[in-house]
Amino acid sequence: MTLALCALSHSPLFGINDPGPETLDGVTAALDAMRTFVRDFDPAITIVFGPDHYNGVFYDMMPAFCIGSGASSVGDWGTEPGPLPVDRAAARRLTRAVLDAGIDVAQSERLHVDHGITQPLEFLFGKGSTRPVIPVFVNAVGLPLGPVQRVRLLGEAIGREVGSWGQRVLVIASGGLSHDPPVPRLEGAAPEVVARLIDGRNPSPEARAERQRRVIQAGKAHAQGDGSFQQINPEFDALVLDTLASGRLADADGWTNDWIQRSGGHSGHEVRAWLAAFGALSARGRYRVTNRWYWPVKEWMTGFGMMTAVEES
Repeated sequence: MTLALCALSHSPLFGINDPGPETLDGVTAALDAMRTFVRDFDPAITIVFGPDHYNGVFYDMMPAFCIGSGASSVGDWGTEPGPLPVDRAAARRLTRAVLDAGIDVAQSERLHVDHGITQPLEFLFGKGSTRPVIPVFVNAVGLPLGPVQRVRLLGEAIGREVGSWGQRVLVIASGGLSHDPPVPRLEGAAPEVVARLIDGRNPSPEARAERQRRVIQAGKAHAQGDGSFQQINPEFDALVLDTLASGRLADADGWTNDWIQRSGGHSGHEVRAWLAAFGALSARGRYRVTNRWYWPVKEWMTGFGMMTAVEES
């Protein structure tokens, strides 16, 4: 077995807003099982697909996809700031292979990543891990977005390449599922918000704290029934999980961006990271899901899902 997969939701409100003991105990147990899965697989390298939330990638240059051949965490929401242990040579090799496959992907020697990529890494490997990684940014909030099919093809191109390396490679998907948190959108935004979305790097501690305060309050209001934000949609989440588990990934080609937004919220587009990761696994042939968990967590404003999968031997 050379490829294995962990897919999991992230939430900045994890560990801040309390979803109650039943949910928290269930998520904690699932994370323990995931860590055991990763430890038993013992990957030589990890590829993590994830979005950004206008903390590292902005409209001054908004790629659809970007492979980090060097990367640094911005350290938001309690994640560890500083450089990631990126395998530069492998990342550059991966970029060339994806481009050769006809998928337009950017490369960054200084990719700034936020909790969308660092939180799952810290969940699974702990803070300060030195195990080599390759971060792959998948745009999910910077509208407009391309067709979902391109995400699947990106994943498949990556899977074909890493499958030839003769190493154990773990692919991680980070994001979703259905959720509609207070992430700003460029169209119709106030001038000061537009300026931040174009280049909002290195905010002051006060500005970051105020932004986080608003998200925390939104999560609490959402849990108390505030209808200002789109509700979690377990039916959408189940369809996404079922499609990925079935191996019929081409079925997702028909998911329009409008449908994802209507059904899964503005940040429901983060399911793109899951599709890319499963696309990578599918490039090795048939696979099977070994674990699947799901909770609609209003306190975290997300349908919180987790899956592990391996290629069929």
